[in-house]
Amino acid sequence: MNRYFVPFAQLRRQPTIVVDSTGLGAALTLAHWRGAATPEALRDDTSAGSCLRALHAPATPGLEAQAVTANHFDIDGFIGVWVLLNPELALAHEALLRLVATLGDFREIDWQNPLADHALQLACWLNAEEKNRFYEPFGAPARRRREDEASAEKFAWFLPRFADILLHPEAGRPAWEPEYARVQAAVAALHSPLTQRTDYPAIGLVVVRTPAPGSYYGLFGPTAGFDWVLSMYDGQRYELECKYTTWIDLASRPTLPRLPLAPLAARLNALEKSNYHWVADGLTDTGPLLRLAGRPLTKAERYADPDGRPIYASSLAAGALEAEVVRYLQVGYAGVQPKKYWTWAEVRGVRVV
Repeated sequence: MNRYFVPFAQLRRQPTIVVDSTGLGAALTLAHWRGAATPEALRDDTSAGSCLRALHAPATPGLEAQAVTANHFDIDGFIGVWVLLNPELALAHEALLRLVATLGDFREIDWQNPLADHALQLACWLNAEEKNRFYEPFGAPARRRREDEASAEKFAWFLPRFADILLHPEAGRPAWEPEYARVQAAVAALHSPLTQRTDYPAIGLVVVRTPAPGSYYGLFGPTAGFDWVLSMYDGQRYELECKYTTWIDLASRPTLPRLPLAPLAARLNALEKSNYHWVADGLTDTGPLLRLAGRPLTKAERYADPDGRPIYASSLAAGALEAEVVRYLQVGYAGVQPKKYWTWAEVRGVRVV
């Protein structure tokens, strides 16, 4: 079967498989979005993973559709679309493609995996070419464009070129090497004696104390199984982030629900003596951040690597800040049991005292 990509606006013109998105009239949905109509047997941590599962289940109703679409461009969604258009090559490289999708969406990777280096090269190539030739993730609104329309241009460029880079990553070295080198430096720094990590498994929190911010791939890479990351940098600079793993329907493990960060921000503001104030993104943001604010950040800036945005010095000592975060999460999760497939109504129903 020869499948082809169509822009999201053309979803209903023919039977269409919708990847990493939801849309009325889809012949089949393959998405990890919360509440998406992905068939139970095809649920996976990533949307690309669901697409790969679908290739192993060719009798899946709706999979006979030839058109494929997505309403945005990101690594997971792109890999999912590409998988459906290139099934034989995708199955031959399934393990690698799963790593790339996970790295792209969750920024997680096991650096000891023999395929990790190749996966990082592919992710960095996709990132670099996207920014150089088009616009950065979440950058469409700043250009007065709709993502579901503008992203079609990215798919049109990447889909016919990805196979060559998959098979011959050296061909893409000029594009992927700069970010690749940054990530490798960040990984080295995070494994140095100057970095300390403390895990709080009961509340899904990792605390990373390291001299300076770097790339998300370095910071989040080894945090699989945790959904909160408190980054603590020299100079009393801090950020708390709730990972994307709690925005989607994670299939591999139960999770605790997100907690709203506004009450914690209010508590910290009562203690803060600097000229800055603590702000927090909303509960349904893809990756809510709690941080000291100067000027407001755009969504593109919040999604970009931590070393690409200002992180301001707090008056609070690191130990005091960590204690406040841990206490807030412990109280918020008291009596709450982890589970799979939280609904947003259930998440909002968790009361924080």
